[in-house]
Amino acid sequence: MDTGLLIEKIVIVLALFLVSLGVAAYLTLLERKVAAWMQNRIGPDRAGKWGLLQPLADGGKLFFKEDFIPANADRWLFIIGPGISMGFAMMTSAVIPWGPNIEAFGRDIALQVTDINVGILFVMALSSVSVYGIMIGGWASNNKYSLFSAIRASSQMISYELAMGLAIITIVLMNGSLSLREIVEAQHGMNWNIWYQPIGFIVFLVCTVAELNRAPFDMAECESELITGHHTEYGAMKQGFYMFAEYVHLFVGSAIIALLYFGGYNFPGMDYFSGNTLAILGTLVFFAKTAFFIFLIMWFRWTLPRFRYDQLMGLGWKKLIPISIVNLVITALVIAGTSGWFSGESKTVETSQTKTEQVKTAINTNDGK
Repeated sequence: MDTGLLIEKIVIVLALFLVSLGVAAYLTLLERKVAAWMQNRIGPDRAGKWGLLQPLADGGKLFFKEDFIPANADRWLFIIGPGISMGFAMMTSAVIPWGPNIEAFGRDIALQVTDINVGILFVMALSSVSVYGIMIGGWASNNKYSLFSAIRASSQMISYELAMGLAIITIVLMNGSLSLREIVEAQHGMNWNIWYQPIGFIVFLVCTVAELNRAPFDMAECESELITGHHTEYGAMKQGFYMFAEYVHLFVGSAIIALLYFGGYNFPGMDYFSGNTLAILGTLVFFAKTAFFIFLIMWFRWTLPRFRYDQLMGLGWKKLIPISIVNLVITALVIAGTSGWFSGESKTVETSQTKTEQVKTAINTNDGK
C-alpha cells in the first residue's frame, strides 16, 4: 500500500474528527445566540469575549459532573447507547467531498476520506442505524418516559426516511450515480439540482429536520410530556455524547442538503480559478452553504410550534410520501422522454461519469489556457 496515501488519509480523518467536534461544540453556542437574537436577548456573554469560551465551560462541566447509572438500569446497554449515537454520527461525514482536490507535497489530495460508489446509501444507512442509540438508551434506562421517547423516535425515523429516500432517488435518476463526488461534479458552476428538483428539496429539508428530532419534530424529547426523552436518566459525558451526536447530525445533514441540491463546493465563476485557489474557495463556499442551512434549521426550532404526534405522523405518511412518489414518477417520465424512450429514437443516455469526465476536460482546457 502507498505509504503517502495512508498518511494522507490518517491526516484527513483526524482533521475531520477535530473539525466535527469543534463545529458541534460551537453549534451549541450558536443555537443559544440565535435563540437570544430571535427573543431580543443577549445570550451567553460571560465566558470569554462574546461568550466564545462558553462551549469549553459547558464541556468542562460535563466532564467533571458525577457519572451515575440508575440502580435498575441495564448497565451495559446504558453505557453503549450514547456511544452508538456518537460513533455513527461521526462516521457519516467520511464520504462527504468537502472541496475540490488540492495539490500538496507533490500529491493530488482529495478532501474526502473515501469516495465509495454508493456514498449516499452509506449516509442513509448510518443515519438509520444511529436511531439504535436512542432506542437502546431509552430501553436501558428502565424509565417509562425514556421508553416512550425511544418508541416515538423509531416510528418517526421510519416514517420520514421513506419520503427522504424517494427524494434521493430523483437525484440519483438525474445524475446517474450514487457517488456523492459524482453528484457534486455533475452540478458544475450554477447547474445545481435545486433548479430541477424544488419539490424534492422541500421534502428532503422537512425530512432532514424530522430525522434530527428537532423542533417542530422533537416528539422524542418534548419536555412537556417526556421530561427530556431518551436521555432523562443520563448525566455527565453520557448525556454530552447524545447532545454532541445531535449537533454532529445537524452539521452533516446540512452539508448533505448543500451537496445534493446546491452544488456542494461548486459556485458561479469557478472556471476563472484553478489549482489550490479553486480548492480553498470551493471548500469555503461549501462550508458557507452548510452554515446557511444550519441557521435555517435553528430558525425553524425557535419559530414554529411543536406538532402533535398525530399531525407529525400524518405529515409523513399522508403528505410527504405521496408528494415524493408523484415527484419521482414525473422526474422519471421527463428523463425517459428526453432520452427518446417514447419517440422510438435510440439516444444514448449520458451517465454521471461521462458528464464528470466532460467537466474535468473543460476545466483542464481552461487551466491550459
